[in-house]
Amino acid sequence: MKYKREYNQKRYLILFLGTVLIAACNQSRPTKSCETYTEANDPDTTHVDWSQVDGLHYSFGTIDQRYAKSAIPQVDPSTSWSGSGWRGETISAQLVLWSDQAVDQIEFEFSTFKADNGSTMDAAIGQARFVRYVLTDIFAPGCGYRKPKDFPVSLSADALDNVACFDMAANTTLPVWLSFDIPSDVSPGSYTGTLSMQTQNAGTKKLNISIEVLPQTLPPPSDWIFHLDLWQHPSAIARVHGVKVWSEEHWKLMEVPMKMLADAGQKVITANVNKDPWNNQCFDPYEDMIRWTKKANNTWEYDYVIFDRWVNFMMDLGVDKLINCYSLLPWNHEIHYLDEASGDTVNVSAKPGSKEFTELWTPFLTSFRDHLKDKGWLEMTNIAMDERAPEEMKIALALLEKVVPDLGVALADNHKSYQQYPMLKDICIAFGAEFDEKDLAFRKENDLISTYYVCCADEFPNVFTFSDPSEAVFMGWYTRAVGLDGYLHWSYNSWTESPLTDSRFRTWPAGDTYVIYPDGRSSIRFERMKEGIQDAEKIRILREQFTVGADAEKLAVLEEVLARFDIKAAPEVGTAALVNQGKKVLAELSR
Repeated sequence: MKYKREYNQKRYLILFLGTVLIAACNQSRPTKSCETYTEANDPDTTHVDWSQVDGLHYSFGTIDQRYAKSAIPQVDPSTSWSGSGWRGETISAQLVLWSDQAVDQIEFEFSTFKADNGSTMDAAIGQARFVRYVLTDIFAPGCGYRKPKDFPVSLSADALDNVACFDMAANTTLPVWLSFDIPSDVSPGSYTGTLSMQTQNAGTKKLNISIEVLPQTLPPPSDWIFHLDLWQHPSAIARVHGVKVWSEEHWKLMEVPMKMLADAGQKVITANVNKDPWNNQCFDPYEDMIRWTKKANNTWEYDYVIFDRWVNFMMDLGVDKLINCYSLLPWNHEIHYLDEASGDTVNVSAKPGSKEFTELWTPFLTSFRDHLKDKGWLEMTNIAMDERAPEEMKIALALLEKVVPDLGVALADNHKSYQQYPMLKDICIAFGAEFDEKDLAFRKENDLISTYYVCCADEFPNVFTFSDPSEAVFMGWYTRAVGLDGYLHWSYNSWTESPLTDSRFRTWPAGDTYVIYPDGRSSIRFERMKEGIQDAEKIRILREQFTVGADAEKLAVLEEVLARFDIKAAPEVGTAALVNQGKKVLAELSR
């Protein structure tokens, strides 16, 4: 009997331990809070039958597509992805999840990436960001006042959320943006690793990743030659976060988004020299960076404290090639200043050619020139004008030449005024316009900057929230195809009233006013834009190598594929197909 009792006790103990082990193996992951912002409701009320989906599905998709939130994605099932890139390059992939049931606490973890020769890339080179949806519209007439109710509205996959985990709603699709930062000092070769997708209630999934590291090396963004000019809007950051403009909290909040811009190769600091130069065309007006005071004795005083701090702030982050100051020609011609005698702020209309224009701008320009010289910034500073009429440009340039001939000039032009002034330091022409061959050659010989821009008038190419994502890459290729130095976009972060949920604006197609989101969130558009810039740098480097190495055959192949991008309308084969053809040739030449 004693032996039987001991046997039963051991048996029960083994069964108990077995049950504990099984429970431990099936135990859910530690619960985390996956809090983030709430997206807008999907206006697409089309009925989709999710009943046959049966649980969580996942597959690698393509970065050339925006996957609809409420539709079952049409993708070829694949749990393996392969890509290639230069050392120092960032490459991207897109994973697509869809489920008829809620999936809680989705998290991702990369393994170390290993090559056959023993070389490794740390798991930290991989980043997974959840793609979020924002309301968008359509191009329609392009520029011009628009009411949301007059245009079709839909959700567009664009913002990249930085949260560590995400709760997925039932009957929805969830894209995940994957980025891989290839180290600049890693050995070339093929590296393999895994991506573990862990969930609270749908198990753990494994996906395979292969990265071919090519033998070429891309320099860091600070050394890129590509001239990127995305206009910054500090005031929008203050408003969205509910802090006072130029407060210490404001400066702190600007660090992450402006570092993101520097890391994209930004070359230009955007500054304003008086009242909002664009007459409040954005949701947020531009706050003063330089404060003008008319003294009681009729002399002038200019407070450069904010301007100086802004310039130093951006330079410390790595944006240090140019300072473009808007504008001698503000859109409503207004200047304002503090009148010391009365204590009032005075608004003056200073139209080009008027007495007020000369009397107000002359002392400021002289003082500004002297201040820039004292700071060591004179050579890198331009007085900038944006889309001003030819007759106004003529008057403004005459005043600059008379008063401050040693101060540079920048012009973003849609009036073909640039054809009269090939000597200007920084000229940006509207997409579709062209420099005269002799003028462009003159500008290159004299290290003058020649770029182009797209705006609300351009259906293709562009970076609206409804644009084909590959158009952002095309823009980099187009830059090299037509022999320009880079491009400009009028706004990096001129956010709408609710930028995380609604990218539509009162005057232009949705997304025209910004390419990143609050709290340091990137976007599909911004990631693809950086990809195109990387391609442009790779083209430049290979051109130089093939020229110096007298490799005429490879150079001819590169030039032939590049010539396909010298177009002014969307290609018949599709933008994604054209871009991917070019990238394939670029990869082959890089090997």
